[in-house]
Amino acid sequence: MKRRKFIRNTSSTGIAISLLGMYACKKTATKKEIVTKKDVFEPFFKLSLAQWSIHKMIWEENFDPMNFAKKAKELGFSGLEYVNQLYNKEIEKRGNTNEAIISLANDLKKRSEEHQMHNQIMMVDLQGEENLLATPDEAIRKQAVENHKIWVDATSILGCHSMRVNLFGTLDEGKWKESSVASLTELSEYASAKNVNIIVENHGYLSSNGALMAEVMTIVNKKNCGTLPDFGNFCLRREGNELWGTPCIEEYDKYKGVEELMPFAKGVSAKSFNFDENGNETTIDFLKMMKIVKDAGFNGYVGVEYEGEELPEEKGILATKALLIEVAKKINTGAGS
Repeated sequence: MKRRKFIRNTSSTGIAISLLGMYACKKTATKKEIVTKKDVFEPFFKLSLAQWSIHKMIWEENFDPMNFAKKAKELGFSGLEYVNQLYNKEIEKRGNTNEAIISLANDLKKRSEEHQMHNQIMMVDLQGEENLLATPDEAIRKQAVENHKIWVDATSILGCHSMRVNLFGTLDEGKWKESSVASLTELSEYASAKNVNIIVENHGYLSSNGALMAEVMTIVNKKNCGTLPDFGNFCLRREGNELWGTPCIEEYDKYKGVEELMPFAKGVSAKSFNFDENGNETTIDFLKMMKIVKDAGFNGYVGVEYEGEELPEEKGILATKALLIEVAKKINTGAGS
């Protein structure tokens, strides 16, 4: 009996020690968890990946753009910014119709949900004269508005908050402003019913004139019409008056331009090209840019858009992401004020 009692006592003690150990482990884990959470830095913005950052992978390395959500998640992003022209081949495979575009949008939505990613922006680049939203030719301008509507529908299906458009068509400031206001007004009215914003990026020529773009936004004066300030697209004129591909011969002040566009911003595009040995962008002061962004009260998604030549696209994307986090830490501590 004594032995049986002794065994029971030992067993009780063992259980007590076991429970104490479990409690201690739980307590330690809780402390560790608190410390970890405290040490994790949260910037004032969230990060999305602009699909243009991987356009070479898609066009030159046969990366399937349908796997964009998966790739962005692997690279540490939570938001997605699509580029419609990177799906041209996919749309052709599906029949090259409006139904093909809607089918594509539904499939991309499923992919984003599968990887728990947040769709942010659809960047629409439609080629040809019939897609010029800022042309003074009224018939062409009206057709351009119509041609963009199917992409508003696709943007809505994806659940993106905004569709980015281009404002090209003339170099005459007065005519450009008048045509831009008309097209943005019509498109915004259509998009409003779809819960979509129509936004304009500084993308060359008159759209890169920050003061002029701000004037257009003020005249349109619609809640679902805004801007997408890009850190690097401030070329007002290129050699031969080409839209792309030739040296820039006149550039708008990029910091002034971003500051002028930020009051209307629905997103921000952190354009990057190349980096020095300290990880800083060689042509854009990211600290200065992100202070402008923060001072404007912006706390949404900032899109990483790497367009450099020296680093492979994935490395360039990660370098841009790292720089944005580092800059956010400096702003948080007041460094470089």
